[in-house]
Amino acid sequence: MFESVQALIDEHRAVQEELSDPAVHADAARAKRVNRRYAELSRIVAAHDAWRAADDDLAAARELAREDAAFAEEVPTLEERVAAAQEKLRRLLIPRDPDDARDVILEVKAGEGGAESALFAADLLRMYLQYAASMGWKTELLERNESDLGGYKDVQVAIKGSSTDPAQGVWAHLKYEGGVHRVQRVPATESQGRIHTSTTGVLVFPEVDEPEEVQIDANDLKIDVFRSSGPGGQSVNTTDSAVRITHVPTGIVVSMQNEKSQLQNREAGMRVLRARLLAKQQEERDAAASDARRSQIRGMDRSERIRTYNFPENRIADHRTGYKAYNLDQVMDGALGPLIDSAIAADEEARLAALGAD
Repeated sequence: MFESVQALIDEHRAVQEELSDPAVHADAARAKRVNRRYAELSRIVAAHDAWRAADDDLAAARELAREDAAFAEEVPTLEERVAAAQEKLRRLLIPRDPDDARDVILEVKAGEGGAESALFAADLLRMYLQYAASMGWKTELLERNESDLGGYKDVQVAIKGSSTDPAQGVWAHLKYEGGVHRVQRVPATESQGRIHTSTTGVLVFPEVDEPEEVQIDANDLKIDVFRSSGPGGQSVNTTDSAVRITHVPTGIVVSMQNEKSQLQNREAGMRVLRARLLAKQQEERDAAASDARRSQIRGMDRSERIRTYNFPENRIADHRTGYKAYNLDQVMDGALGPLIDSAIAADEEARLAALGAD
């Protein structure tokens, strides 16, 4: 695997020179791509330099130990440092998801459990908003469909990061959240104190950086406008400002009514449509890619139950990684880091195993 490092070091040098060209920064989309690649390569170069330095220190200590026993005592510590540096470099050389640096559009949908599922959808939204705030990300509510008793039947939020480093990207962290989230607790509407099990679905899409990335033929779109409504169907707007966009070739339908302006709802709808089309393209690429390049725990089956939130036991469990902890109250306040780290680590291990099998 390390044979490829020199080519990456050479590319890093070339990208660094490219960044000094004013023409690059005159094109915002190109500048973003180049900066992302530079950030990714910089991590690899730094890890490679650290590994070589540690290896040189170990070689020097072994040589000096032949004449001075005091240096021999340093050898085991230096060997551990070399092994750790080598492992870090090895993980950085795993082929990275090309969408990792992207922002995301996250959708939470009520599932089985009626009103309780909708209430939990609101709890999940709050959890993600709190986590985003802790990461320094910005959030924007795109669409919400409230239920009669509170909570959401469906809610969509855009989450935007600030780093050019793909490893710190929003998609790199939240792509593992897609799937069915199961909750076990006593609903607020339960008078007998019985524990109910409900489910809520989460969909995560990488957001398109530039509209030109996903080509959409206007003739492929069917656009309907209608009057927006609130919980129970009551009208909340007296004009036809809500928009429904159907992409005929794929059958993807996006509805927006959060804004009072038809134009704003249409723009938001196109934003979500582009993200869904990009995700569809990615799924098609994943299906054709080797196992080493495909996320091993972020499957395409959106009906997969990925996590259980057990409130009576204050327990959170991820069914894909085996992660379990008894700090559900903290997780619901946005402390998602350990859960997401477990997903990233499991994905890396699977990718490494697949590379070793090739």
